[in-house]
Amino acid sequence: MNTTRGTKQLFSLALAVLASSVLLGDIVETKNGARLIGKVQKMDGTTILLSTDYAGDIKVKQSDVTNVTTDSPMNVRLSSGTVLQGTLSNAGEGTLVITGADGTLNTRVEKVAATWAPGAIDPEVAALQRSWAYEVAIDITGKSGNKDQLGTSLSARATLKTKQDTLQFYTAYDRQVADGNKSADQFKAGVDYQNNFSGRRSWYVRDEGGFDRVKDINLYNIAAAGLGYDFIKAPKHTLTGRAGFSYRYEGYKDPTTEDVNSAGLDLGLNHTYETEKWSLINRISLVPTFEDFANYRLLHESFFEIPMADPDWKLRLGVANDFNSRPAPGLSKLDTTYFARLVLNWK
Repeated sequence: MNTTRGTKQLFSLALAVLASSVLLGDIVETKNGARLIGKVQKMDGTTILLSTDYAGDIKVKQSDVTNVTTDSPMNVRLSSGTVLQGTLSNAGEGTLVITGADGTLNTRVEKVAATWAPGAIDPEVAALQRSWAYEVAIDITGKSGNKDQLGTSLSARATLKTKQDTLQFYTAYDRQVADGNKSADQFKAGVDYQNNFSGRRSWYVRDEGGFDRVKDINLYNIAAAGLGYDFIKAPKHTLTGRAGFSYRYEGYKDPTTEDVNSAGLDLGLNHTYETEKWSLINRISLVPTFEDFANYRLLHESFFEIPMADPDWKLRLGVANDFNSRPAPGLSKLDTTYFARLVLNWK
């Protein structure tokens, strides 16, 4: 009787241990002795993303991890290029075992370059695939009564981006009317291509044209090409400087105003910083002419983007400056625009 009772107790204990091991999920062990339990979403050679019920998503430095154990199989690519699908387990002394249908492979955590779910695409391959991303921004303001005012600002951008290159098409229109007087009536459209040919180095070509009727410009065009360098190059933070040659044309409606028609330099700075809650973007370009370096155009735009309840929609808050060192007679050199716009993004 006692033997039967003891056997039942041992059997119950074994079931409990088995159940607890199943319920534990994936395990990530670190060098300082921490044992994190959750679901391993991915490893990218730098960090391990672990989803947990108690702390949400946790990012752990892969270099600080000694062992990883998973319940479900995943695709694993090692730094050598070897790819194997299977579960991960701990064989002791820092040895990581990948067990799949094609056998087992012993390796170490630091040699894992990437993981992805069965049926999904290798992140390295996905990064090289071209896919378009689109955005449309709109800002409409109005006022009636003692003063009649209507302002309309529309912009659109299409971006085709890979690790190797980035192609962008963009356009924008801004019209501001107060009591029948226009304070802004300008249009622009452009294309920008950048090729990252070597590490932080790149080359680019760009062209932008349009008009600004308030500034008496019937047509302007800036075509440029040159080299770029990434002073900061991280997944969520980039700072790229550009330097090259340009051709600038500005044709004025007033025949007494001398048109700009000259080659020159093209200098630029593009900065992007992203977090989970907001992003910051800064763009600056300076185009002086060779005929007279004091004759230049300086364009600047800086803005914050804050995601709304629907992540496809964002609120954009920013400022833009357009400085022309040689404007038409009677016009100011600097135009500054403050804006708050709704932005729709989709792919």
